[in-house]
Amino acid sequence: MEEHKPEEFKRELGLLDGTMLVVGSMIGSGIFIVSADIARQVGSAGWLTLIWVISGLITMIAAVSYGELSAMFPKAGGQYVYLKEAYNKLIAFLYGWSFFAVIQTGTIAAVGVGFSKFAAYLYPPLSDDNILYELGAFKLNAAQIVSIVTIVLLTYINSRGVKNSKIMQTVLTVIKILSLFGLIVFGFMLAAKADIWNANWTDAWSSRAFDVKKGSWMPIGGTALLTGISAAMVGSLFSSDAWNGVTFIAGEIKNPKRNVGLSLFLGTFIVTIIYVMTNLMYLAVIPFQEIAVAKSDRVAVVASQYTFGDMGTIIIALMIMISTFACNNGLIMAGARVYYTMANDGLFLKKAGELNDASVPAWALWVQCIWASLLCLTGKYGDLLDFVIIIVLIFYILTIYGIFILRKKMPDAERPYKAFGYPFLPLGYIIIAAAICVGLLCTKFSTCGWGVLIMLTGIPVYYLTKPKE
Repeated sequence: MEEHKPEEFKRELGLLDGTMLVVGSMIGSGIFIVSADIARQVGSAGWLTLIWVISGLITMIAAVSYGELSAMFPKAGGQYVYLKEAYNKLIAFLYGWSFFAVIQTGTIAAVGVGFSKFAAYLYPPLSDDNILYELGAFKLNAAQIVSIVTIVLLTYINSRGVKNSKIMQTVLTVIKILSLFGLIVFGFMLAAKADIWNANWTDAWSSRAFDVKKGSWMPIGGTALLTGISAAMVGSLFSSDAWNGVTFIAGEIKNPKRNVGLSLFLGTFIVTIIYVMTNLMYLAVIPFQEIAVAKSDRVAVVASQYTFGDMGTIIIALMIMISTFACNNGLIMAGARVYYTMANDGLFLKKAGELNDASVPAWALWVQCIWASLLCLTGKYGDLLDFVIIIVLIFYILTIYGIFILRKKMPDAERPYKAFGYPFLPLGYIIIAAAICVGLLCTKFSTCGWGVLIMLTGIPVYYLTKPKE
């Protein structure tokens, strides 16, 4: 055993830590805001609920399918390693490239900005209206500074070792789960009204879209409904994303062959229940029209005003700040492990493949911090979500198809855990996710197209930087 060498990660994370990392990375600010956009796209209680249920189910199918891969390759780097084993270094590099350029750093930036949005709710000078510096078209505002400060702070904590970040992750995530459950329970107990619930469910399946300019509803059906559903799923899938973070830190998990797969299942299951319950609470407390037109899409703020009166807004703002802070801690911790593994394959900056005295890839953490901070300055995070989700889905499809490839390629490999419902469920996931990708390219080509382009620019980069064999 080479445990005493600092080149090795320390296995310090148990099943609870793994599960809390999954839950903590998944629940950011999405559940508090995206239901408004979904309501505008599909226009009824039944469809709103169904979209959250479908997103939860396909996320769980993906997560339990990953269980097989995580048990076969229980090392740091997760999804990147699975793609390398199933396909080749180029596909794995394109994933790592997109992961660094957009997926992980773009998500960290968006979550950081989510944090500052709600910080400004408590202390208005921190808002993005407060412009501190202007140079030509570039404007630097207070909210961007706040998001960058949180990213730098979390990177610093993570560079001091996995133990501190693990304790913080678990504590903040437990607070987050309890406060969400509190919001659901109190919402049902204090503010739920039978007439609102009944009115919301009267035409539960009549699909319509909200025209923001006219402020009126239009009935939709057929292809318009399908495009509405795929556009609406961006939000719910993004809110359910980042569950694969635990696979990246497999090198630091005790008994990874069992615990990685189990944390994936338990984490996605807990989050799906919370998300569906939260939306049912919204429908019991808020008239549907108000969900669709909530100010700045802050549905949770409206719900908690109905529940707790004026105090509600402060409660929600604090909840979301804790939530986004824990979410970014998980993302920052997991992301650096991917660049570390890539660097050791000669596919990323060499320094990123070194561990510091605390056995964490500090250099990789700081590179990620700098790029994510620069992305905060672009300020266009609505677009960032669109480009992130399409690349994320493409690589999920490839990874899950990798299970089929590896069963042929390595039939005798040890598989302590097998993908649940194979081959039907993994295949079902591939079909649904592919349909959503096509829908997105049709409806949001301007932003999703950029995402695909960024991914493809990785091909020349790979051939130019590839070490000569």
